[in-house]
Parts: sequence; C-alpha cells; structure tokens
Amino acid sequence: MSFKDTIASWLFGSKSEKKPDQEELSQTDLAPPADGTPVLKEEPSDPTLLELSAEHPIIRLYNLRSQEIDGLSMPQLRLDDQGILSPDSFRRELNRLRQGATSAAISRLAKAVPKVKDVPTPDLDALPWVFLSSDKLAAWVMVFPPVGQGQEVTSASIRQALEAQSVVYGVDEELADRLPQDENRYFHLFPAAKGRRAVDGLNGSVVDAFPRTVERTVETDEYDQVDYASLNLVQNVEKGDEISRLIPPTIGQPGRTVQDQEIPAKDGKVPALPKGRNTEITEDGLRLVASQAGCVEFTGRSFQVKPTLDISGNVDFSTGNINSLGDVHIHGDVLSGFTVRAMGNIHVDGVVEAGSIVEAGGDLVVVKGILGDEDTVVRAHRSIFSKYMENATVYARENLQTDCIVNCKVYSDGDVVVSSGRGTIIGGQISAARKVEAKVVGSRAEGRTSILLGGLPCTSFEREVLRQQLKELEDELKKTENRLDSSSKAARLAKERMKLSTGRLKLEKLEMVLAEAKDDIRENDRRRLECGLAYPGTEITIGEETLSLKQEYKQCTFKLLSGEIVFI
Repeated sequence: MSFKDTIASWLFGSKSEKKPDQEELSQTDLAPPADGTPVLKEEPSDPTLLELSAEHPIIRLYNLRSQEIDGLSMPQLRLDDQGILSPDSFRRELNRLRQGATSAAISRLAKAVPKVKDVPTPDLDALPWVFLSSDKLAAWVMVFPPVGQGQEVTSASIRQALEAQSVVYGVDEELADRLPQDENRYFHLFPAAKGRRAVDGLNGSVVDAFPRTVERTVETDEYDQVDYASLNLVQNVEKGDEISRLIPPTIGQPGRTVQDQEIPAKDGKVPALPKGRNTEITEDGLRLVASQAGCVEFTGRSFQVKPTLDISGNVDFSTGNINSLGDVHIHGDVLSGFTVRAMGNIHVDGVVEAGSIVEAGGDLVVVKGILGDEDTVVRAHRSIFSKYMENATVYARENLQTDCIVNCKVYSDGDVVVSSGRGTIIGGQISAARKVEAKVVGSRAEGRTSILLGGLPCTSFEREVLRQQLKELEDELKKTENRLDSSSKAARLAKERMKLSTGRLKLEKLEMVLAEAKDDIRENDRRRLECGLAYPGTEITIGEETLSLKQEYKQCTFKLLSGEIVFI
C-alpha cells in the first residue's frame, strides 16, 4: 500500500487490515505490538461512535503509549452532544471528526516517531485537540498523551486550547479542572462547550367565534317531531360582536455558538384575519368584529355580515313584496299573492299561503308549512326545511326536509327526506337526484304518486327555462336588427347581445354540471327510494326504467340493478 493510499484509508475509514509497506514506514513503533494488544472494536450500529481501524494513526499513538503505561483504556471517540445535534447531522459530523482527528493524529505521530533510526524519542507534552461541529453549536476536547518525558495534561493547557479556537460560550468550566485527574483522559472525546440553538417563533393563528361550515341537519325528538323554529341556520350578530380573534405569533429566540456568535431566528408569521363585507379589524389588530348587525356567513375566504331584514308581522299590503340583498326573517306569514326574494336565507315563522312566491339565495325555513295552489312557487339555492308542503311547486338546489308532501311538484338536486312526523308523500311528482326517504308513499285510494330519481332535476329545470329565455332573446335580437338604423337601435343591439352572450355562457356551465352528474351516477349510483309502506298507484322512475306498483310493499328499498328496478 502506498503512503497516499494509507493516508486515504485513515481519512475515509477504510476497513482494510493490510499493513503499510515497511520501506515506507520502517519505524517499528508504527506497527501493532506483537503481543496482540487489542484494537478498538465497537458495535457498528452506534451512530454517535467513530470507528477506527487497526491502522489508524490514533491507534498507532495508543499502541505507543500502551507500551509505556499499563492498563491504558481503549480510544473512544463518541459524539456525546447532550442533545445539541440533530439526528440527521451525526453522519456528517462523524465524517468531519474522522478527517480532523486523523489530521491531528498524523501531525502528532510525525513528531512522536523519529524519522531516523537510533534517534531517541522526543519529549512532547500532552496535547489537547478541540473539535467544533459544523454549526459551531458544540465543541469537544480530545487529549493526546505525552511522549517521552513530556508533561501530563493540565487545566491551563485545556483552557488554552479552547481559547485558541475562540470557544468562550457555554464552556464546561469544570472540565479543565477534572479532566487531568480522569483515568480516561487520553484518547477520549469529552464535551467541552454547548451553544444555544436558535428557536424560530411560532406562527400566529385565527380562532373563530362562529363555525365556518353550518351543518344543515334536523333532529327529531322522542315523539318523532322536528322543531323547525330552532334549526338555527342563521348566525346573527350585533354591531361590534367578535367574529374572529388573532392569536399573535411568537418572537424567535436567537441562538449562540460556542464562539459567542449570534444565530438569528425567524419570527412567527402573522396570519390574516378573514375580513369580508361589513366587518372590520379593531385598532389593536387582534379582533375581527361586525361593523353592523346582521347574519354572519363564511364565504370560502372571509367572513361577511349580511344585513338581516326583520319583518315583525306578516308580508302583506303593509310591507308589500320583499326584495333583500341579505337575510330575511318574517315573524308572521307570507300572505296570498305576495313575493319574497332574498340573496341570503329566508326564515318564515308562520305559513306560506297560496299564490305566493318565495325565493332564497341560501336556505329556506318555513316553520308552520306551505299551503299553496298551482301558482305557489318556492325556491332555495341551498336547502329547504318546512313543516309540510301542499299544492306547491318546490325547487331545492340541495336537500329538502319536511313532515308531509301532498300534491306537490318537487325538484331537488340532493335528497328528499320525509321521515319525521306523518312522513307521507301523497300525489304529485317528486324528482330527486339521489334519494327519496319516507314512511308512506301513495295512498289507499291508489292515486298516482310519481317518484323520479337521477340527474339534477333542479338544474335541468333551470336549463330548460334558460333555453326558452335564449330563444326569446334570439327572436328579439332578429327583430331589432331589422329595424331602421338609429342610436337607440345600436344601444339596444349591444344590450341584447350582451344578455345573449351571458345566457349562453350560463347554459354551457349548466350543461357541464349535468354531464358531471351523469359521470357520477356511472361511478357511484346512489339513486333509491326508501319507504316503510308503498301503496299501489306509486310510479317509480330511475333513469330510463319505470316501475308501477300493483300491490303494497312494506319496509322496502327500490333501486336499479342490472338495468331493472328491484326492491330489497
């Protein structure tokens, strides 16, 4: 083995046991003693221990010392860092320790072993060697023993070695005093100083006083009744009420190296309060409050307060028709012939009478029920909750919950649940995207009751209405184009073309939604009718298949299997 290969073996930990050529290292002092002095052996699984081969310079120095001193403990270079190093950094630090310790040992060995035969061994004092971690957060000391008549290690020499490496912070002051008396003071690695790791600040957080998602579910009591007056779908606030609170971030704590250099730390990030319409942040920046009374709603990115229109009595000639950009709370009834429209939720404590039109941009709650006629239309862009429904046309973009449906046309893009109270569906047509659940469907008189499952009934109806509106717009546009040129014609054409373009874009979006619904049915068919009793005269349609009941069915579920409607 060449001298170059030998040095590489020492530096990079070759496990070869081959000895150097005697011509290159002729000194007998460099060879292991013939009496078989043991070499360093430790379990290779210890990630903190540096393994040394029999040819390593530290082992050579150990062998030289053991010829002079009996009972010398084996070298042990263990990175005992008292928790300052991360687990992932041990391998990197061990490689640095191997290179540093090997270089120091080679230098020491060159001085301890004469290059010429018959030259007496020089006298060398014990030599403390300091090793610093790459991040300068820890320092260790290893002492090479004296050679010949050299002086043993002293407290002063240890302190001097630390000061030479500028190790002045977190120093173990007792180490220099106790190490000269330690029986294992040579060829062992001792923790000498410990820095302070920088601690980044914790990010701030936002605590909400109102839930961001309101669960739109109803619960029945022990009498199988639903209290529609206490659904609490509306989250009301007064001006100045707290909506969200900011938990401030913490300040980072700088660290310190053993060389007394500061390690910067990052402060925690300040999150943004979810400020929306009709809300404001307090002067201290810690609270989001309502700037006016209304209803709190989370819109996906922020909280907003919608103004609530409070009608203390009925909707009648004293109030006229209602149109609101926020929520509406009607403490009485919606009388016949009147219209209530709102961009938010509508809550009616009484009934919706015949000939009325009620349309909510959010949820609709009718505590006492809907008693309508063929002109009564009820629509919600989310869910509908009502005590009962009779002789009305009802549209729900999500789910519908009621105790009784009589002779209604119902279109729901979710589930229709009629399982509380009487739980009956009698007459009319119920179209639902997924599930219809009821205690009783149909009547003993065997009147026709139609249940249609699949698609998106409410969205499909909107598409047909939009198609009709687009056809009327196209006819109107053609009439306008045939008129004589004038400034009013140009303005009218621009307005009609804009409406037509907007309508076509909306139609394309509806077509995409309906196409996605078809794909969902193919992948996961959840269409079914669940009922405790189904009378003859009930007609069930799932997709393109229709089943007319000729007899009573009890505790049954109807669904589509292999292209046929079956009950289980």
